[in-house]
Amino acid sequence: MGVHGAAAALACWALGRTLWEGLGEPGVALAFGVLIAVGELVRWGPARTGGRGRGPGERESAPLGAAGALAYALLGEVGGQPSTHGVPQTVTVVVAAGLVGLVPHLALGRGPALDHLARRVLTVGFAATCFQPLYNTGRLTEWVAKGPVYPLFLIGLLALTALCDAVLAAALARARTGWPYGPLLRDELRALIGIGSAICATGVVISLATAVAGLWALPVFCVPLLLTQFAFRRFAAVRTTYRQTIASLARSTEIAGYTPHGHARRVAALSRAVGRELGLREPDLDVLEYAALMHDIGQLSLLDPVPAGATAPLPPAEQRRIALLGGAVVRQTGVPAEVAVIVERQADPYRDQPVTARIVRTVNAYDDLAGESAGPGGALRALERLRLATAHDHEPRVVEALARVLARGGRTV
Repeated sequence: MGVHGAAAALACWALGRTLWEGLGEPGVALAFGVLIAVGELVRWGPARTGGRGRGPGERESAPLGAAGALAYALLGEVGGQPSTHGVPQTVTVVVAAGLVGLVPHLALGRGPALDHLARRVLTVGFAATCFQPLYNTGRLTEWVAKGPVYPLFLIGLLALTALCDAVLAAALARARTGWPYGPLLRDELRALIGIGSAICATGVVISLATAVAGLWALPVFCVPLLLTQFAFRRFAAVRTTYRQTIASLARSTEIAGYTPHGHARRVAALSRAVGRELGLREPDLDVLEYAALMHDIGQLSLLDPVPAGATAPLPPAEQRRIALLGGAVVRQTGVPAEVAVIVERQADPYRDQPVTARIVRTVNAYDDLAGESAGPGGALRALERLRLATAHDHEPRVVEALARVLARGGRTV
């Protein structure tokens, strides 16, 4: 796609210029190259795909490598001596170090590494293009005198670079998943407040410290970000364990024979995709996924299983009783209270439900209907029945969002 092509063209141009002109200050280049490569080597796993979202810190999986690359792009002096590297050498060092750090991950099948490297090359190229020519020609010193204004200039430049990275990340995610670009960009911009600000701040600090203290500043000022990276990894592991625990609890209805095998997992994945299609925020998508996994937990109160686990044919009072019992069970699991509310309100009229509850209700009905309609046209017949029920049972906007998600996944053919 266009992002990969632009990154490849920039990398080839930078490599050709560097080979033609020679490598300046090889010791400095090697030090920053090792820092970037180490940052890539210790990066955590890629963001989840296949309908699931990404949690805090999962967007930039190699913050140490990103901070080192940005610091090299904004490096003006080393130990009080002006640096001589320019834009081509900056991009070349980042590409070489990035490839060295990504080779083990590619060998282990931990993609999407190419997307990650393309973003890194383009964002670093943008930062270096904005900084290096101005500094090397002396214009930056004329426009921004040494003092408190200089760090502010670097912070402003890094803010533009972070914005560029968010735009590229959303574009790559849009091409990879087919999700709407607007919500993806909004989530990327919101993530800049967290790990993005830490990366930018560390990049500025490394650049300024290297100008004064030399290359000894690299290990000293990278330790805090490295510790933060390991803390985020622990946090991500806890989130994964938490989700697995909820998924295991949701499977109790399948094990007991109350719902078809895989029903909760299918409803959760499809509900999250529909919620993203409707522009829900990342925290709301997590709540939606948890509620979809546990929406049938109240059926464990029934003496005899409902055929195929579909509660729609039951009397409204019985549906409401099952929903309230399910909500009571969910409240004992320690998940956010919003999850229990969604489960409890599954039997309410859709106009009285929050949008998350409407999504679970519609996707649950679709999975039940698609399971009843065997054959290649079962999904289309299920969607048609949902559209006919939009007057009373399902919100039209949710049904149409579901149809778009299914069409993109080829599941209505």
